[in-house]
Amino acid sequence: MQVSALIELKKKPKIFELLKYNSYWLKDLNRDPNNVRAFLSSMKVKYRMRATDKVSDAIDNIDIISNVLNALK
Repeated sequence: MQVSALIELKKKPKIFELLKYNSYWLKDLNRDPNNVRAFLSSMKVKYRMRATDKVSDAIDNIDIISNVLNALK
């Protein structure tokens, strides 16, 4: 893997950790270091790390808390 791609991945420790668990991406990144963006977007979708996923999770948590509070009344 080229140094520039490795440096970009090591900037984000969580993404670098996910690369260890999804090692099939190493082959693609070794062949073409421009696949870093594709890897990052794929991992964000797979592990629900996008902003829309975070908002959705927060709304779900608020909904669960309000349901628990309504049940306690």
